[in-house]
Amino acid sequence: MAVDTEAASFHKYRDRIYLVQLSTRRATAILDPLALPDLAPLGDLLADRAVEKVFHDADYDLRILDRDYAFRAARLSDTRVAAQLAGEAAIGLAALLEKYVHLKVSKEHQKADWSRRPLPASMLAYAAADTRHLPVLRDALLARLRELGRLAWAEEEFERLESLRWTGAADGTDAYLRIKRAKSLTGRQLAALRDLHRWREELAAKQDRASFRIMGNEALLAVSRALPRTRAALAQTPGVPATLLERHEAALLESVRRALALDEKALPRIERTARVPRDADFDARVERLKAARNRVAAELSLDPGVLCGRATLEAVARVRPNDRAGLAQVSELRRWQIQVLGDALLAALA
Repeated sequence: MAVDTEAASFHKYRDRIYLVQLSTRRATAILDPLALPDLAPLGDLLADRAVEKVFHDADYDLRILDRDYAFRAARLSDTRVAAQLAGEAAIGLAALLEKYVHLKVSKEHQKADWSRRPLPASMLAYAAADTRHLPVLRDALLARLRELGRLAWAEEEFERLESLRWTGAADGTDAYLRIKRAKSLTGRQLAALRDLHRWREELAAKQDRASFRIMGNEALLAVSRALPRTRAALAQTPGVPATLLERHEAALLESVRRALALDEKALPRIERTARVPRDADFDARVERLKAARNRVAAELSLDPGVLCGRATLEAVARVRPNDRAGLAQVSELRRWQIQVLGDALLAALA
């Protein structure tokens, strides 16, 4: 059974699942969580090991199914993961369907608002297409992996997907500091950014609209840098759209006024953590491991990051195993990676 979900984070402040699509080889169903009082049967089905669940890029779907319903899926396959391990350069669903199923699908509703009701027929057809062809694509990709002798690789990756859980949103207290280039601002500019960010989030929550639809990060930074005191100065601030000025002029100027009125001691300060001294030996080990990984990836016609990511190479460099038993103690390494790459890694460390 193929499974997909649709959320609306591009449109809504409070994201949730707005649609669930299911396809067997013979039929497709679309579930409306807003209309169904109880989705427990879906949870039972996802947990049923007698039924294989096929996703394309399961990561986010599994996390939000856990977040919204505490549903846990068992016995999974993922056509995106399968495509990566098969060495496919284009791993989007549309590209894979075109190559393996000889079918062109529309991308018209990729950023659609799935919270709207009623959903037009074109959106329902688009949603259905996301799962209708997945069983056939799954067959083709697993057959390709079998030809390449990599089916066991995929099965190990699929097994790991079962442990995915929603990890929750980070504490929003210092969320404004996570805006790109925020840490280049002065204390007073940071105070304005903090106030503007708080105002934007409160308004987005009140209206249940995605934050960037209230005011984009670039505009937040532009106002914070310029600290305009008047409407005329705000209107002349580069990066502030006229529509934003029309709707929120008073709120923007009030945030700036509060920031300018703050005592110097009350301004936000960025704690600069001391840089960890570079370890030349460790860096050299990582580079040797990377070179070995790249060589094997080229031989397998695989993306190096798919074969073994940098974080995993760094974990190996820290442990410095000298045999396969030692490699098995590196939790980040998969069994299939040790089989395919182990000898090259050990030689690089030696």
